Amino acid sequence: MSEAVQHETIADLLLARVGDRHPGLRTRERTWTWDDVVRESAARAELLAERLDRTRPPHIGILLDNVPDFIFWTGAAALAGAAVVGINPTRRGADLEQEVRHVDCQLIVTDAAGRQLLDGLDVGVPAERFVLVDDPAYPELIAAHAAAVPAKADGVDASTLMLLLFTSGTTGMSKAARCSQGRLARLAYANCAKYDIDRDDVCYCCMPLFHGNALMGLWAPALSQGATICLVPKFSASGFLPDVRHYGATYFTYVGKAIAYILALPEGPDDRDNELDHGFGTEASPDDQAEFVRRFGCRLVEAYGSSEGTGHVTKVPDAPPGALGRPSSDDVAILDPETLRPCPPARLDEHGRLLNPDEAIGEIADRGAAARFEGYYNNDEANRERVRDGWYWSGDLGYLDEDGFIYFAGRKGDWVRVDGENFSTLVVERILRRHPDVLAAAAFGIADPRSGDQLMVALEVRDVDGFEIAAFAAFLALQPDLGTKATPRFVRVSAALPTTGSNKLMKKQMQAEAWRSGDAVYAWRGRGEPDFRRMSEEDKAALEAEFFASGRQRLLPTDPARV
Repeated sequence: MSEAVQHETIADLLLARVGDRHPGLRTRERTWTWDDVVRESAARAELLAERLDRTRPPHIGILLDNVPDFIFWTGAAALAGAAVVGINPTRRGADLEQEVRHVDCQLIVTDAAGRQLLDGLDVGVPAERFVLVDDPAYPELIAAHAAAVPAKADGVDASTLMLLLFTSGTTGMSKAARCSQGRLARLAYANCAKYDIDRDDVCYCCMPLFHGNALMGLWAPALSQGATICLVPKFSASGFLPDVRHYGATYFTYVGKAIAYILALPEGPDDRDNELDHGFGTEASPDDQAEFVRRFGCRLVEAYGSSEGTGHVTKVPDAPPGALGRPSSDDVAILDPETLRPCPPARLDEHGRLLNPDEAIGEIADRGAAARFEGYYNNDEANRERVRDGWYWSGDLGYLDEDGFIYFAGRKGDWVRVDGENFSTLVVERILRRHPDVLAAAAFGIADPRSGDQLMVALEVRDVDGFEIAAFAAFLALQPDLGTKATPRFVRVSAALPTTGSNKLMKKQMQAEAWRSGDAVYAWRGRGEPDFRRMSEEDKAALEAEFFASGRQRLLPTDPARV
């Protein structure tokens, strides 16, 4: 780290950049110095001060791609003492409406596309409180405040709320994790040390700015050091290397699927012709990490964490494949939530498969994190669920092997995490039931052979032979409240799904069987419009081989023939 002085707030970090002529923000079209970035933020902070009702929570929603205005308005919020709510554009319908209303936004900064996404939804923000950055009048609006002197509003300190980051839990409600200016500033410095970020770095931001990955892992650390941030509107696997070369990027952040998509592109003889040195992210498989170093000469730093910011795991170089690392302190444990007792160590076979899941898997809990947890906005029930009996309960499942390495084992309840986003399978099931030929539906997460989870659905239909998978794909595409991440990758079609004695669907059994069931199973590669193709036995064998190749064979579904 090149900065000797450590500031306590994001506002102070910004003000420290006044007069800094080092490139602060770059797009393909333009470069802003850090001094420019701060002054652009100050202009918007003055506009905020005029428009905010200080008798209400000073929350502003931002619904934008990764464009400069996202950075400028985030800086404006810090200076003005407001909180940024990053609105997730992959949400749809009632889920999106509920999330935005829940956090009491006074103002929404978006563009015409974002405004259309919210059209018809009651988000609690009147039309005159929308600011559209692509409106012809917008440049004049900002220019009217261009002379604003960068300053911190009265009362802004380390406890001032800076971010409300949407996450998901086990209650079926969206939750907004609180992040103060002080915590984000501390994370900025800590992540610089952890991910080796300094002023000379050129930080390529291809992950969405509404997510903690980009804000906590790239934007805030770069700000603390005065490093350069390079923006692209959205992640593109094919655009990754050209962007990296164009900007001379040395650092980036990712989620596991991004790495997988990049590696899926044909290898070129000049892949190493780039300046990339290191990247930070989650859910890249060990094999993908090694392959990324081989192809691009760039090391990946994997970490486990959450929007709540309570890190429980320390990455160590001697961790076996598939392990997250070691517990960050003696306060971290895998507990049985009912007894509060530590779970027994996991026993693994020669392939790394867990042999005693019933006793070894528990919830990842952290006694020390209970004091650090800043809570969820307007959700006392979720706060009580998260902190109880003196422990912080992560909501994530895991297990410890006999050598003390920690492994991730999924999430509690009916929530699935795909590409870093959580959503309720219950909502998906209700959508599936709208199809006229579907009698019953179950949705659940299954392991992806590379990293993370994929969504699978099981359908009990009126006529198996007459069920048209192409028509079903078209039906999914027409559902306005089916988020892009909640479109299934695998579809099981059955005449009779397994049920309990009380006629409840046996979701856990279907999840265990996944694509190995005796029913017809259709798969989609997950990009473009849904295009499901029936899996042959060769396809299933190839998928199983992918699990072994990536070291995730312990997550293979149960073969019904062996039960």
